[in-house]
Amino acid sequence: MRSKSTAILLCFFGGGLGIHKFYLGQNVAGILYLLFCWTFIPALIAFIELFVLITMSDIEFNTKYNQGVINTSGAVSAKDATSALADLKNLFDSGVITAEEYEEKRQNLLKFL
Repeated sequence: MRSKSTAILLCFFGGGLGIHKFYLGQNVAGILYLLFCWTFIPALIAFIELFVLITMSDIEFNTKYNQGVINTSGAVSAKDATSALADLKNLFDSGVITAEEYEEKRQNLLKFL
């Protein structure tokens, strides 16, 4: 499982060489960064990618690079979204979460079905 903070650090310190691309599983892009690192264009692109990674939510990051969803209780894979929906419904029925919270979390989980 890839870590967002590790990706950010690799992008900051080795972005011009494409180290973060290798870490994120984008090997072809990493090789292109290495081939063209002398032009400083990859460093410029990595600088922009750094801010993209920083502003990306954990759910977006895990969906894109870890093929799953993350919430406050831990990682939930896309195939477990159905059981997560059932748990969410139980929380709503027992009054632990509000209707707004239930609907927001339900919509997030439905993206991955």
